[in-house]
Amino acid sequence: MTQQPPPPGPGFGPPPPQYAPQNAPAQPPYAPAPPAYVPVPPQPVPPQPVPAGPEFLAVDKRNAVVVDASGVVFEMSAFTMEFRWPEIQGVHYKASPDGKALMVAVVHIDGRFYECVVEARPRARLQEWFPQLAWVLGHYRPMG
Repeated sequence: MTQQPPPPGPGFGPPPPQYAPQNAPAQPPYAPAPPAYVPVPPQPVPPQPVPAGPEFLAVDKRNAVVVDASGVVFEMSAFTMEFRWPEIQGVHYKASPDGKALMVAVVHIDGRFYECVVEARPRARLQEWFPQLAWVLGHYRPMG
């Protein structure tokens, strides 16, 4: 009868001597190596300052429209949509059919259409908003 090698131990076991690392560290075998760097927590990016310029603001209880140097912002209830000038194809506005609200629409460069309606209370405020909005839009988008 021939002599058979002993059965293998659990797992793969240590490497054969010819493949064992030379000058092995004082760590237990197969321990994870310490990181070669110390992770740095992410630093908050400070907001970019918006250049000074004219602004338009129309606000009611639930909605708001802001037009400034960065673009157009719609706030509807708790939802905010920001449109930067480079991504805006056009901005349109008009009075609601009943004359109680300002309707502002942004046409995105990809053709999508977004709208926000802000109630004017008192109703005379709507007549104040039109020239202000026209002037601010003319400042940032002189071609329309």
